[in-house]
Amino acid sequence: MNFGQSFRLAIKSLRTSKMRALLTMLGIIIGVAAVIIITSLGNGMKNYMNKQFDQLGANLIQVQVTGRGGGTMSSRSVDPADMYALVDKYPGYLSGVSPYVRTVGTVRHGSDEYTRTSTYGVSEFYYDASRNQAMSGEKLETGRFLTYIDVSRRQNVCVIGNYLAQEAFQGNALGKTLTIQGSPFTVVGVLSEKADSTAGSGDDVIFIPYENAMTLNGSGSVNFYLFNSTSKDTSASAKGIIENKLFKVFQDKDTYFVMSSAEMLDAMNSMLNTLMAILILIAAISLLVGGIGIMNIMLVSVTERTREIGVRKSLGAKRKDIRSQFIIEAGTTSAVGGVIGIVLGIIMANILTNVIAFVLKTGNDGFVAIPTLTGIAVSFGVSVGVGILFGYLPANKAARLNPIDALRYD
Repeated sequence: MNFGQSFRLAIKSLRTSKMRALLTMLGIIIGVAAVIIITSLGNGMKNYMNKQFDQLGANLIQVQVTGRGGGTMSSRSVDPADMYALVDKYPGYLSGVSPYVRTVGTVRHGSDEYTRTSTYGVSEFYYDASRNQAMSGEKLETGRFLTYIDVSRRQNVCVIGNYLAQEAFQGNALGKTLTIQGSPFTVVGVLSEKADSTAGSGDDVIFIPYENAMTLNGSGSVNFYLFNSTSKDTSASAKGIIENKLFKVFQDKDTYFVMSSAEMLDAMNSMLNTLMAILILIAAISLLVGGIGIMNIMLVSVTERTREIGVRKSLGAKRKDIRSQFIIEAGTTSAVGGVIGIVLGIIMANILTNVIAFVLKTGNDGFVAIPTLTGIAVSFGVSVGVGILFGYLPANKAARLNPIDALRYD
């Protein structure tokens, strides 16, 4: 009996006992579908993160300074002027820097209070007019962003998010005034909506000159800075320049933390790969269970077809013919289960894409679960391999049956 005949016989057997075949393949179906879903979601998340980092800019470098060294080092510090001087000294590597000062305080407009609004102090370099994008991804909708004059003269002006523009000013915010911790600020710009425009969201923000924020905080120090390297290729060198500067000041690597967007993306991708590998291993347990189910059913099939095996052997069938027949049947069963699992996995991945896009409010250009041909091929290959591996024992048992004993079996 050649491969084609064995394959047709296997398909006939599946059609004859549809329910038993489905239950036999269930473990394979679940395992393959789970692997497809996990890899699709993982690839989709990677692409989504890459898009987000590309929007923010691969040349962004975050710097946090604690300045808490021991002994005489505790009196050393850096200030915004030192960071500006660093940019001026290395124009081939650094294109700009913005202090980033978080202010905690109540925002008011008339009798209304906005207690969940986030207020940040930044410099004019925080916004790139050529891309119409801030370092944290915001885009300007109307008006303008903070300028050098605003920052150098500590003018009480601000740029607000879409939530405040709609909630406090009904969409007509330019030139209007609100107060932050009792100090009046004039609105000179409004940002485009980037979140869900609710209280406390990414649209509920205010940007003011960083020295004004320091005054509101009652603090004369800045602990967080955002740098821009001249390009993605110079990002690593720019990071080294900043670290060398801080080490010269503090003589202690534990007093500062510097990370580029490229490093952050690599770290997140590495974490995601590890998580995917763990989840795939867990999903592989279903494939193992499916293989055991196939082996069990094939053992039952060998028992049921003992007389058939005896007849075939008496007519000249060799052990390898019997063995190959049952192995092909087991492989066919697992292959059909793998195909069903692949189709189910792709359908579920598409459904989850829509669900996640709705939850994240990313639309059609946001998160997309992406099944890959490699993932599909590997899943199918593993499913067939599991069937063949677990089908070998029943096939070998059938091949070793004594034809006389098989013919006598009732």
